[in-house]
Amino acid sequence: MNELPDFTAVSQQAAALDLASTPAELHGGLCGWLAAGGVDRSDWLAAVLADPALGAPEAGSALDRLRAVTAAQLEDRDFAFELLLSPASASVLERTGALFDWCRGFLGGFGLASGTRPSLSEEGQEALEDMARLAASNSEEFEAGDEDEDALAEIEEFVRVAVLLLHGDCVMAVRHRKSLN
Repeated sequence: MNELPDFTAVSQQAAALDLASTPAELHGGLCGWLAAGGVDRSDWLAAVLADPALGAPEAGSALDRLRAVTAAQLEDRDFAFELLLSPASASVLERTGALFDWCRGFLGGFGLASGTRPSLSEEGQEALEDMARLAASNSEEFEAGDEDEDALAEIEEFVRVAVLLLHGDCVMAVRHRKSLN
């Protein structure tokens, strides 16, 4: 139960619900929401997409598993957190676009859950600013060369670690402070 659902399954369910977000953007939004301290709830789509009319995904569905696995991965002490992005068989442009969509979704979810001035460490603030720069980027700067494959892998790893850092600042540090009091 610690493996993210298939990208295609999430895409199909999102399309069936007429969601205008890509799977990467949905996952980014969910991660942003949870990393900023948003409540892990079954009706997460309503919170993350700021649309109270959206109901909870069906229990056990791809979108429900996406929430459950993501919440568990963020809490995992072995840093098993993963990003839901286009499959490795997709082009570099497609995968890069998905990563930038993911970052845009993350910023939206993070902002909804944290409000205007989250309490972040200096490293957390820098990570959030870097995520904003990635969200403002476009995939047209990448080509299909080995250097771009390597650069994409490095950016994905940076984003993964940045999410864990921000989750640490907004959730784990708060939880730790509460346990000390």
